[in-house]
Amino acid sequence: MSHRSLAADGLVVGYERGRRVLDGASLTVPAGRRLALLGANGSGKTTLLRCLSGALEPAAGAVSVDDQLLRHTRRGLRAHRQEVQLVLQDPDDQLFSASVAQDVSFGPLNLGLPEDAVRERVAEALALLAVDGLATRPTHQLSYGERKRVAIAGAVAMRPCVLLLDEPTAGLDPSAVTEALAALARLQAGGTTVVMSTHDVDLALRWADEVAVVVDRRVVQGSPAQVLGDDDLLARARLDRPWALTVGARLRELGLLPDGALPRDAAELLAALPHRPGVVT
Repeated sequence: MSHRSLAADGLVVGYERGRRVLDGASLTVPAGRRLALLGANGSGKTTLLRCLSGALEPAAGAVSVDDQLLRHTRRGLRAHRQEVQLVLQDPDDQLFSASVAQDVSFGPLNLGLPEDAVRERVAEALALLAVDGLATRPTHQLSYGERKRVAIAGAVAMRPCVLLLDEPTAGLDPSAVTEALAALARLQAGGTTVVMSTHDVDLALRWADEVAVVVDRRVVQGSPAQVLGDDDLLARARLDRPWALTVGARLRELGLLPDGALPRDAAELLAALPHRPGVVT
């Protein structure tokens, strides 16, 4: 795995006659960055991810990896899927083998790799997702959070440069969310660029290096503070303002926070508060 950039330029996609889901949508996923993709239900987030992965061919526009255009031919898609992998929101849409190890080995085996190489990739992916103790377990006996991480492990075993995750924390309890984010940090440290779609603006603010919002069939992209602090954009996208930005701005108005970037989570907020009430240090 190595960091590579992924981009979409002017994507146009429509599922019904006369109705476009995306209309000139463009997005840049910089190499090595964590990008959170947000938008209301039906805004086109999953459609955009499917285009980026090669699973859906747009009516117009292009997808590229390091300026190499995706070609929707058998050879082009095979090459693209070794660079870019998509994990769907529901893990049961991707898990079908009898055991965890068998499921994770499916992709590498389809690449025609020798058995030793497949075993190495499976062990590596299971360890990165912290599910190596589940290798022999039947997939139907896993918890929902475990199934999510095993589905991600199956994509990771392909050693993609870019990993696209559709709502990876949806339906997870706080402990499972923490485990999932820790796994994503390990993946990034290992050379995978991660794109995560989510409805959780607070998670996007604290996790992402960049944020992209799908709104009005296009994409607005920028820094988390810039994009998630734009109240007009959030209203159009039917998203809430992150609580950390709201609380931080109010504390600054009261003279309790200094000028500069607003805190992105509870830890940063507490660290920025003065030691004595009413005194800014």
